[in-house]
Amino acid sequence: MMVRLYRQISDFTRYAVDTVLPPRCVISGEMVDRQGMVSPQGWSSLDFISAPFCACCGVPFDFEVGAEGLCAGCLQKKPVYGRARAALVYDGGSRDMILGFKHGDKTHSVRAFVPWMMRAGAEILGEADYLVPVPLHSMRLLARRYNQAALMSFALSRACGRPTLPAALKRVRATVSQGHLNMEARQKNVRKAFAVHPKMAGKISGARVVLVDDVFTTGATVSECATVLLKAGALRVDVLTLARVVHSDL
Repeated sequence: MMVRLYRQISDFTRYAVDTVLPPRCVISGEMVDRQGMVSPQGWSSLDFISAPFCACCGVPFDFEVGAEGLCAGCLQKKPVYGRARAALVYDGGSRDMILGFKHGDKTHSVRAFVPWMMRAGAEILGEADYLVPVPLHSMRLLARRYNQAALMSFALSRACGRPTLPAALKRVRATVSQGHLNMEARQKNVRKAFAVHPKMAGKISGARVVLVDDVFTTGATVSECATVLLKAGALRVDVLTLARVVHSDL
């Protein structure tokens, strides 16, 4: 049922946007040739992540360290997930675009995001058995009407040919917004907040999973989700997000 719902939302949104609204840049609002395109002005404001970056968490480096180089954080404590990749740096250039997609009903923006995420996550998507979006709690989903991670997961699934399991993870405990929390508080906030849906356990066991979300901040949420998936028997859990925080005091 959830799969049908998200597909219907995605299909209806695409039809409505294409037939009613003129195509505009998802960043600047300028007129463009088709939905999902970014104007030159919008494009110049984005900071795309490219090598060199940490082989594990994907944080970009300012200097070349080799393909298997790890950042100080991953050397000190290796994350529970395998690899994390993101298309963009989360900064002033991308923030409004992502918040508009997440909270402002600009779901058509996903068309622009997919090619960027496909490029950033090419290796992990090529090895994936399933894509799994980070879930929202049911009350927050009712208030927002859509889960932005699930919309990205469906769009990526169509693009890369890997199936998505939108109901594989469920948020069993409501959590407070994490925008104002530091790393330790974020970890505590999401602890035991997720579970694998019993009906999906058979698919998760032995599978290589790519966890999909919008922004990687401290990694607390995706780490908790990865822990739950691994305990359910997942062979490997990698992470793909649209953006990630690079310089933060969190």
